[in-house]
Formats: sequence, C-alpha cells, structure tokens
Amino acid sequence: MPAPTNTLKQRFQAGDTTFGCWLSFAEAASTEVMGTAGFDWLVIDSEHAPNDIRSIRDQLMALQSSPSPAIVRVPVGEPWIIKQVLDVGAQSILVPMVESGEQAAQMVRACTYPPTGMRGVGATSTRSSRFSTIEDYLHTADDQIALILQVESRAGLAALDDILAVGGVDCVFIGPADLAADMGHRGNPGHPEVHGAIVDTLGRIAAAGKVPGILSLSDEVAESYVAAGARFVAVAIDVITLSKAAQATAKRWINPS
Repeated sequence: MPAPTNTLKQRFQAGDTTFGCWLSFAEAASTEVMGTAGFDWLVIDSEHAPNDIRSIRDQLMALQSSPSPAIVRVPVGEPWIIKQVLDVGAQSILVPMVESGEQAAQMVRACTYPPTGMRGVGATSTRSSRFSTIEDYLHTADDQIALILQVESRAGLAALDDILAVGGVDCVFIGPADLAADMGHRGNPGHPEVHGAIVDTLGRIAAAGKVPGILSLSDEVAESYVAAGARFVAVAIDVITLSKAAQATAKRWINPS
C-alpha cells in the first residue's frame, strides 16, 4: 500500500486555483468545525498560533475525514521540526521566511528521505505510516509531500530566482504583512509599492512553473492577486472570521444604529 495521495499537490499539478483559510486557534474542536466549511485547504499555523507538536497532531486527526486537506506552517525552517510534523501525518508543509536558494534546497532535503534528502527514517512507529500499516510508505512518501515556501522580505525577493530554481518546491507564497514591514510600510500591505512588488513577484513565480501564493482578507485585493496569477490564495483566518461575526451579531442586537 502506498502513501495516501496528496490531493492538494494534485491540484497544484493540475493548475487549479484554490482558496483556503488559516487556523490560529490551535484547538482540535474548532479545526474540526472549519473542516466542514468547504475550503479547498486549511493551514494549521504554528508560527504565530500557540501550537506544539501534540496540538498539530490532534488537528491533523480532526481533519482526517474533512475534504479540506491540511497544511502545517512550521514556526521556522528547521529540519528537526519538519521531521516531527511529517511524522505526525502532515503531507503539506509551509515554511516561513525563506531568503535564499540554499535555504530552499535544505527545506526540500528535510522533506525527503535519503539518499536524496535527510528526513529521519523512523516512520515505523509514526502516524504518517499509520503505524506500519502503510507498507510502502518509505518508498512512496516523498512523491506525496507538497512544499510551500514563504518569501516575505526584501532579501527573499532579491533571492527569488535562486529559490525558484530549486526542484521539489511546489509553491512560493508571498507574506504580504512581513514584506510590507520590511519595505518600510508596516501595517499597510496595500501600499502601492508593496502591491506592485507582490504583483510582479506573482508573475515571476508563475513563469518559473511554481504555484504563486498570497493571503488577503479583502475580496477586492484577493481578486486583483488572482488576476495577477495567484493560484493558492488564503482568504480567511478563523480567529478573525469568528471575531467579526460575533461583533456583527452583537451590534445587530445590542447596539443597533
């Protein structure tokens, strides 16, 4: 039996445009609810949300029957955390703050087994192999891993060609908030200079044969990015979705005006 098919990677390869949501509660119950919403994918965030390896595992379990495939954003691009996240069952990894081709290549190696990579060969007792019930896991797992790298700084943009030249990278995702801050426009990712850099970068990613990714909570801005070539688009964050819905309901009934 081979490793499970990564349906997100399939959609990347098919050229589909997909829309997803960030998960920041770090709770299996809310993640299970979001898994019923109908998004194309969901990102379990451990860079800015209070996740650890156990809560990541529990959320992957909560999404086991969801049609929305899970992506795990690791807190930092280090092989040891990628190894743990893969072993608890993630098949799609998002790495923040990638700023060189060498770093991109290291992330590819971290996601693949020797002799081409450096992922530890310990799947026998892990959730990723369904505890040894997926007999061909070691021989088929590499092909089902989707690797998404975040470029979100001026250094990352400067190294973009080197990053895009690395084989094994499926998607390059632009982090608009960090990029805006690094460009001197903290808190204003919609600044014309930032927006122009993002649009240009999306085109370069697409031209290199990678999937261009971006996040925007504004429908209008998200649509402009899709028009510019984005095919992996985050359009919601669970915490903000709940907060806005709760505020709107409270205003409707408690303080209408």
